[in-house]
Amino acid sequence: MASIAIINPPNDESTRLQQMRRDSTVLGPMNKILVANRGEIPIRIFRTAHELSMQTVAIYSHEDRLSMHRLKADESYVIGKKGQYTPVGAYLQIDEIINIAKHHNVNMIHPGYGFLSENSEFARKVEEAGIAWIGPNYKTIDAVGDKVSARNLAISNNVPVVPGTPGPIETVEEALTFVEKYGYPVIIKAAFGGGGRGMRVVREGDDIADAFKRATSEAKTAFGNGTCFIERFLDKPKHIEVQLLADNYGNVIHLFERDCSVQRRHQKVVEIAPAKNLPKEVRDAILTDAVTLAKSANYRNAGTAEFLVDEQNRHYFIEINPRIQVEHTITEEITGVDIVAAQIQIAAGASLQQLGLLQDKITTRGFAIQCRITTEDPSKNFQPDTGKIEVYRSAGGNGIRLDGGNGFAGSIISPHYDSMLVKCSCSGSTYEIARRKMLRALIEFRIRGVKTNIPFLLALLTNETFINGNCWTTFIDDTPSLFQMISSQNRATKLLYYLADLVVNGSSIKGQVGVPKLDEEAEIPAIHDPQTGLLIDVENTPIPRGWRQVLLEEGPEIFAKKVHQFNGTLLTDTTWRDAHQSLLATRVRTIDLLNIAPTTAFALNGAFSLECWGGATFDVCMRFLHEDPWARLRKLRALVPNIPFQMLLRGANGVAYSSLPDNAIDQFVLQAKENGVDIFRVFDALNDLDQLKVGIDAVKKAGGVVEATVCYSGDMLLPGKKYNLEYYLNVVDEIVTLGTHFLGIKDMAGTLKPKAATILITKIREKYPDLPIHVHTHDSAGTGVASMVAAAKAGADVVDAASNSMSGMTSQPSISAILASLEGDIETGLSDSLVREVDNYWAQMRLLYSCFEADLKGPDPEVYQHEIPGGQLTNLLFQAQQLGLGSKWVQTKETYKIANQLLGDVVKVTPTSKVVGDLAQFMVSNNLSEEDVNKLAGELDFPDSVLDFMEGLMGTPYGGFPEPLRSHILGNKRQKLSSRPGLILPPIDFESIREELISRYGNTIKESDVASYVMYPKVFEAYKKQVEKYGVLSVLPTRYFLKPCKIGQELTVDIEKGKTLIIKLLAIGEISQQTGTREVFFELNGEMRSVTVDDKTVSIETKTRPKASQPNDVGAPMAGVVIEIRTKSGTEVKKGDPIAVLSAMKMEMVISAPVSGIIGDILINEGDSVDANDLITSIHK
Repeated sequence: MASIAIINPPNDESTRLQQMRRDSTVLGPMNKILVANRGEIPIRIFRTAHELSMQTVAIYSHEDRLSMHRLKADESYVIGKKGQYTPVGAYLQIDEIINIAKHHNVNMIHPGYGFLSENSEFARKVEEAGIAWIGPNYKTIDAVGDKVSARNLAISNNVPVVPGTPGPIETVEEALTFVEKYGYPVIIKAAFGGGGRGMRVVREGDDIADAFKRATSEAKTAFGNGTCFIERFLDKPKHIEVQLLADNYGNVIHLFERDCSVQRRHQKVVEIAPAKNLPKEVRDAILTDAVTLAKSANYRNAGTAEFLVDEQNRHYFIEINPRIQVEHTITEEITGVDIVAAQIQIAAGASLQQLGLLQDKITTRGFAIQCRITTEDPSKNFQPDTGKIEVYRSAGGNGIRLDGGNGFAGSIISPHYDSMLVKCSCSGSTYEIARRKMLRALIEFRIRGVKTNIPFLLALLTNETFINGNCWTTFIDDTPSLFQMISSQNRATKLLYYLADLVVNGSSIKGQVGVPKLDEEAEIPAIHDPQTGLLIDVENTPIPRGWRQVLLEEGPEIFAKKVHQFNGTLLTDTTWRDAHQSLLATRVRTIDLLNIAPTTAFALNGAFSLECWGGATFDVCMRFLHEDPWARLRKLRALVPNIPFQMLLRGANGVAYSSLPDNAIDQFVLQAKENGVDIFRVFDALNDLDQLKVGIDAVKKAGGVVEATVCYSGDMLLPGKKYNLEYYLNVVDEIVTLGTHFLGIKDMAGTLKPKAATILITKIREKYPDLPIHVHTHDSAGTGVASMVAAAKAGADVVDAASNSMSGMTSQPSISAILASLEGDIETGLSDSLVREVDNYWAQMRLLYSCFEADLKGPDPEVYQHEIPGGQLTNLLFQAQQLGLGSKWVQTKETYKIANQLLGDVVKVTPTSKVVGDLAQFMVSNNLSEEDVNKLAGELDFPDSVLDFMEGLMGTPYGGFPEPLRSHILGNKRQKLSSRPGLILPPIDFESIREELISRYGNTIKESDVASYVMYPKVFEAYKKQVEKYGVLSVLPTRYFLKPCKIGQELTVDIEKGKTLIIKLLAIGEISQQTGTREVFFELNGEMRSVTVDDKTVSIETKTRPKASQPNDVGAPMAGVVIEIRTKSGTEVKKGDPIAVLSAMKMEMVISAPVSGIIGDILINEGDSVDANDLITSIHK
């Protein structure tokens, strides 16, 4: 027996409602209807029943107890007890359903579609129980529901059918006999049921036995009957169905046809009424045949006759469906007939004439299209998605009809039932108007929490074949381009997940200590005309011409000449790149650069360039800020069209830390040029001219401005210095021979003293009077301003500076200090007043990014001894703190000098400076002296950067590699390169990488993404993973990006022009003891939203790992994260074979086997954090 719900006594409101219905009843005593179904179809039937003043009854399974159809009925009753039936099986319990109906005085039962709708036993038992069955007589269901019987019915009425077996087949041999007579392709079909289940198309060469076995098995599972038949399969047919209505008195009419050709796996996806391109004579013949068949079968109530139309416009009957169809809605839209109302009234005894449904009175008006919106992921072969609907905003307006079931926020989509969420039907006076209306409606939907097929539907509706109305039944399978979809970005929900994680777990941005000191929106400073003092309206005043217009109009050669001819010294502002790299660990975000960009275009329009891209900013953008560096470049370029953009290019390394194939550099530089870079400061960290030439040639090919650069290292004035005046002048000679538009002098450590600057620039100018010279330094020692002034006076054409609040110490010298020092002697093209006004913004940025300050108190004259580059000094201190070496900072600086000497006293510019820094930290972390390194070099697991350097992947240092240390370090781990790395590295296969990225990330992949992947594969993959999880975070204001918002705090986020999110944190839920998660509640644009995040601050067990203590133990060489395990327990290894890869900040190293033997238990997993000397595994001999 069904479990009976306890019904509370009706209240006054429900009593009045019932009385109203009784007073306006249409059907008299037939006034209570039960719908034996779930989801959207009961709701649709209830609506019509209520219009007919009927009482409605829903049934539901235990799993469906929260479904919407239960709530839309006047009464609802559960089928069985919890666990008594399966979720689907509950709706197949004939006796239970009839008992519920009888117990609650139900007069009529509507089966809907699916489940028991075509079950003749159910129809018979309903009628035997004295309840009206809304559908054909059970004998008719048997006659037409069996496809073989229906086929015979058609043949007897001279209705054409597709060649097929005269009856069911029971063996594979029968199928083979049919194939021998009619040939391939064929289709094996279930005799009972539909919806694409129990169907298999078999083409020549396919395994027909396997197809037959699968079809019969699927049919038996779905319909309880495995009977199948076989027929000839038509290529590219249209699927046309006719809507029929018949009364109890032998009258049959049609409501015209629907085109249901757009199918997937034989299941309809999109339907159109009427068929767009069906010739009139074919339509008339199909409609006539459909009515003939219905009359011959003594059909009653609603049903459809289904046909295939081949490419020659010949039609073939395939089946009659004795029930209402999912797509009946569009027939209602074009005819104005409520098919469900007709069904109910016919079941109550009404004739078609009484209902006013006469064939000559039925006409069509316009077109209607229905799309079935499902919770399926088209990118994963339409895999059904489950979960909680977090956001549900539907479409609406003129010509839009929605028939939904569980489409509401908070609804749980279970795996138990059909994935259809809502049917969207759009009507218009023409097919094209209906199609465009559907596009608008689909775009208007906002469904979050589960994947939907809306992106696929949009691709389908904009396909040329669909636009022309020429689809066929296998169109989806035959058109892979449909899967090149534009997915919903889901930006708001993803941002909420980030904000919720920030609230629960705090910031995850590496290197952040504390929160920003600026807790309000930064003000964009007003700027004034230096001559008149009038306010400059940045938004409405045309951007003034700058040096970029000269470059674009005259080309790189003339541009360089005109810069050299300028009567003075121009300035490059490094604030957008090197300044924040040096002071703030490269953490300044795109949004804060964009905010000041328009003002900068006016204030610095006389600048030579803005250094804004390349170098460390490239990978840090993706690695730590979760931003796209290319998007940054494009957006800045759009806002500053008048000042040349300059980037840092590491020669044959591109922006990576070791050499890449030459074609990788060419592709990267071309992308940089096309996306907005004008001037390329090309350098090689070792001043290796072969390596440098790769970058120079790439820039020339791309049409950019070449600034070939000599890297300055140490104090050339010191007697006996390896890198002396003669050395630099020789390098300059070779650069001039290679050909360059500008000569760059890059003093990365700030060791170029004023006197040295005077001597070096004077000597170069004497030999090359027409060579434009550009000098870069850091103010680490506090002499930067004096050095740049000396360089300018000695003949430099351009010098580097930074905005005042972003200058000094490890950054570049102050721009205002340089202007003041040159005032009256050398023209710069800049206004000091405008420069100072813009700096008001950067003063605020220092507060905003205070949580990344390196806490440097002032100049460090020791730089002349340790020679640590300015940008690296800040990052090295930061890395030391992250690795637990903060208290050994003085020792680290001392060890840096030792490491440099061990490596042969190299020019220290990225990436070679990183090699020195990595080796120094490795030595400090492991308490290694210079003697220890020389003695144990063959046994130590050095950082990867050290191995790369020694192998020769960064080029050849001046004076050669240190031997025998190089040989000992490399051992059998790496081979020594005797030539430029790019000559032996295989070229990048861009096409295969492009295809791989598109397959993983979709068709939004750009050529610039390919370049990012080539430079930093793992970093790019991690960045894309973050984007998938949190969306585009670059739009989030920095104070919200770094600092958790407070309860009640309102945030405003502009996600694009004209689209603003207003977000308020409402509450933070209690932690779930089962899942360790918290629900965080927001208000988003006035709507309640909740997201669930893992609470990483609780339930964390502190584990103490054993330490490596024996000669055969493999220990972590320093603290870090295990990013890869390269062996397995029980594997035989040789000494030096790789065991695992460890990452410590941006430093990677391979942990290798100290001895030969068999790997024991591996005590770590990928992703684990380890401390120095933690035991990884032991090797047994």
